[in-house]
Amino acid sequence: MTPLRSALGGWKGLIEFLFPPESDKWLAVLRIGMGLQVVVFTLFLRSDWHYLFAGTGKGLVSRELGEAITSFDSPLIPKLGWLVALGGHAGISEETVLTLAWACLLCMGCCLLLGLFSRPAAIIAWFLHLCAAESGGLLAYGADNFMTTGLFYLMLSPLPDRYALDHRLVKITPKDPQLLGFWRRVLQVHVCFVYFIGGLAKCLGDGWWNGSNLWRSLTRPPLNLISPDILVRFKYALPVLGISICLIELGYPFFIWIKKTRFVWLVCILAMHIAIGLTMGLYLFALVMIVLNLAAFGVGSRVPFLRHRERVPAVFPEKQLSP
Repeated sequence: MTPLRSALGGWKGLIEFLFPPESDKWLAVLRIGMGLQVVVFTLFLRSDWHYLFAGTGKGLVSRELGEAITSFDSPLIPKLGWLVALGGHAGISEETVLTLAWACLLCMGCCLLLGLFSRPAAIIAWFLHLCAAESGGLLAYGADNFMTTGLFYLMLSPLPDRYALDHRLVKITPKDPQLLGFWRRVLQVHVCFVYFIGGLAKCLGDGWWNGSNLWRSLTRPPLNLISPDILVRFKYALPVLGISICLIELGYPFFIWIKKTRFVWLVCILAMHIAIGLTMGLYLFALVMIVLNLAAFGVGSRVPFLRHRERVPAVFPEKQLSP
């Protein structure tokens, strides 16, 4: 019966890893953080929304061109063109549809911040942002991808959390701690894959080892916020920073799980994203990565305001395996 005991023990270990009991504090961090991300995203694009997403001949890059490129991947990916076509059938102009989409996205971000109609707000925000990101495919970058990912996990998670207004206004039974743990675990594994693949790709070339990729990133318009004179003065530090970034990302999926090194690695990765935001002006990218890291590994660590870990009852009690 030893092989049977080993198989049952391995299966139980997998279940315990995938469904660890968790409080909903991490979910509150993800909801508030993604709500702030949506609000900042819409306010940043307030004056350029129509310019970016107008039809042929009206915008910076034709929305129809971006949507045509997206359709090569799949014709089922949501696009703003769907909403414009739907509005056209109702006699609503393209400009009005785009304005309503922007206002609705901003409203959903505010609802997520407050925790009001949390799940509908998360679903609508995910759909509208995905439409905008895919319609502006030529202008989208990493922040849009991670923002869509964060909203996707948020809309599938067991909302609302107890810090949301929904929880105060409507009497809701407490969420299953194992279900909360499962969705956090999925987010954690996803984040680990992202950093490992990113770090591995950086290590394969020599641009990050000699600092040339970092130099090109910091001197390429419109990301060249730091004067080239300053970069030349500290040029010998660029290879050290490049190697440090490679090691931080490559070691993330290993050291972030170890309690003794989790806080150090979390601080390093947060500092890296803060530096990216301040030195390159990629504020939205920095914000969404900070939110995902805090939700995935910040709660329960020694991060201020997030370090308190509540005791939650286990749904899978310990049972002794029969021989």
